[in-house]
Amino acid sequence: MKIFAGSSKLSIIGGALMIFAAVGPLDVGGDMSLLTGTGWTRFIYLALGIIAMREGPIADIPQKSIWNLPGLSLFAAFELVVYAHSAGTRDWGHLLAILGVWLCAWRSVDIVIAQTPARGRASQWMQWLVPLIFGATLLMLWETLGLYFNVPMVILPTPSQIGIRLATSVPVLTADFLQTVQGILAGYVMGCGAGILIAILIDRIPFLQRGLLPLGNLVSALPIVGVAPIMVMWFGFDWQSKAAVVVIMTFFPQLVNTVAGLGAAGAMERDLMKTYGASYGQTLFALRLPAALPFIFNGLKINSTLALIGAIVAEFFGTPIVGMGFRINTEVGRMNIDMVWATIVVAGVAGSLFYGLLAAIERRVTFWHASYR
Repeated sequence: MKIFAGSSKLSIIGGALMIFAAVGPLDVGGDMSLLTGTGWTRFIYLALGIIAMREGPIADIPQKSIWNLPGLSLFAAFELVVYAHSAGTRDWGHLLAILGVWLCAWRSVDIVIAQTPARGRASQWMQWLVPLIFGATLLMLWETLGLYFNVPMVILPTPSQIGIRLATSVPVLTADFLQTVQGILAGYVMGCGAGILIAILIDRIPFLQRGLLPLGNLVSALPIVGVAPIMVMWFGFDWQSKAAVVVIMTFFPQLVNTVAGLGAAGAMERDLMKTYGASYGQTLFALRLPAALPFIFNGLKINSTLALIGAIVAEFFGTPIVGMGFRINTEVGRMNIDMVWATIVVAGVAGSLFYGLLAAIERRVTFWHASYR
């Protein structure tokens, strides 16, 4: 298995740092007890350092040892987080250990990418391993450096503080999410549906393209901070006004993508449909809409994030005393930044799941497309 050489030197440096962290003191007393004592933690660091230095210059890593460096890197990152919470003092040795784990994780990602097969179930599992290593390392850096430098919570809370706030505020965050998601789903369905229907109308009546596309472009260019208060005055403080903002934000991207998709069918296929005497509706449903599905799903995926942003921003300008936008706006004024970040996490996870659901449906529906073959 050939490994990219770009990160091999960084792996050697990271391994050397881990070996130094294992043999040198990491706090004033020289004690590094975390889970079962100094010896255990130093052994983990020493093992990670040796494996990182061994696999750094090697271009062909045996299959049986492919998981050594990624597994130890994740475990060492966990050890560093525990140490950052338990140690009373922190010195330069701790920073070297943090840097060493980060470099080893970098090399781990390189190894996993090179080992991932082209297809199969193993490919799907290993594709999840790269973001897992990257995300865990990022959280380790955030947590350990935040604790090391004593960053105030009002500037940037640590992941553990955000996690505690998430766990203790489930009822509030659930109510906020349910309130916001009403406007998101209603506006998303209406905005995307209108974009698809108007695109078909434009395709059927070409002169409308000159009038409706510039008008749609004008609507999409309107600033959301100017439109949202107007929608609140027109439709009230409940989810209807948020749905109206989402419609405005999602209509034009869906319209443009669908219009482009309807023109994606090849001239030869369209001539064949004419030869068979197919009507416009038959050509549309049998040829042109299937050919446009990749473009339609592109618009749907783009709008999945725009809808979330639009609904949350609209709640800044008027909503019942519930909603993710209302929570962010209120808690910032109270300096409860951990609650703000907890709401952001909920929004980010919801948006990612929505996007992932659309991507899974797209893969099922457009399995014939060249991008999936």
